[in-house]
Amino acid sequence: MGKKLVIGALGQVGTELIQTMRLRYGVDEVIASDIRLRAEPLDGPFLVLNALNEEALRATVKEMGISEVYLMAAMLSATAEQMPDKAWDLNMKSLFIVLDMAKDGLIEKVFWPSTIAVFGPNSEKRNSPQHGTLEPTTVYGISKLAGEQWCAYYHRRYGVDVRSLRYPGLIGYKSMPGGGTTDYAVEIFHKAIEEAKYTCFLSEQRTLPMMYMDDAIKATIDIMEAPAEQIKLRTSYNISSLSFSPEELAAEISKVVAGFQIDYAPDFRDSIAASWPESIDDSSAKTDWAWKSDFNLQKLVRTMIDGVCSLKNA
Repeated sequence: MGKKLVIGALGQVGTELIQTMRLRYGVDEVIASDIRLRAEPLDGPFLVLNALNEEALRATVKEMGISEVYLMAAMLSATAEQMPDKAWDLNMKSLFIVLDMAKDGLIEKVFWPSTIAVFGPNSEKRNSPQHGTLEPTTVYGISKLAGEQWCAYYHRRYGVDVRSLRYPGLIGYKSMPGGGTTDYAVEIFHKAIEEAKYTCFLSEQRTLPMMYMDDAIKATIDIMEAPAEQIKLRTSYNISSLSFSPEELAAEISKVVAGFQIDYAPDFRDSIAASWPESIDDSSAKTDWAWKSDFNLQKLVRTMIDGVCSLKNA
């Protein structure tokens, strides 16, 4: 097996994925890349790469002996609504570049994340099924749904071993989110520690599927390590962990942070969130490759508060 390349390694997911993969596979076996330099030094190999520069990506794959590519670069839901043309170009063109490298035999395996944004207002709100109604209303969701179908096409037509997860809202403390509709669930912890108050851009009872970052990283590694015959879906798998509203999250934080207060000023992101499911049925992932979440709400809150406090005191 060759080395693994993570494109978009400085994003919210990529930052933690790199750390976990290097512990698992070895520092020099996992190459981090992003379009920008990190402010502080990053242990291990790092390259400045543009996900849309096909020539540079192909050269890197050949020169460094890359066998797996994790394409984490994307423009997320809230930001994509402000720049739809750029979002479509980044989200779709980067996927074609990587899929074509796999089709041409340059790499053996691809990971590409999808999202709950592929669902829409006509999707089932509770326990939204793997093969339910998919009618996204955002540029981000549209691009990810199109990408799911292209992944399945490349697998069916060319035998490309591409694997994907529909990430719910992701929560972690090691990096800040990058323009998503569920960013409040990270911001709230920083404001709770700093000011004991937070103004939320979603409405108080806007329940959404959420997941602590460790679970998302675990799911990513698990699906990539699973034998190919266990991967029955080549679009993208539903994965689930938690579902809660801002009101429920704030109530749990209040049990740990004395005097914490929250108020609400819903903006355009609340309308986006309203089109998404409240909970997800991930039985296909559980059946096919034994997916299992480790975090409940209480454990998530305690871990996030401890983590944010450690950053503030560092």
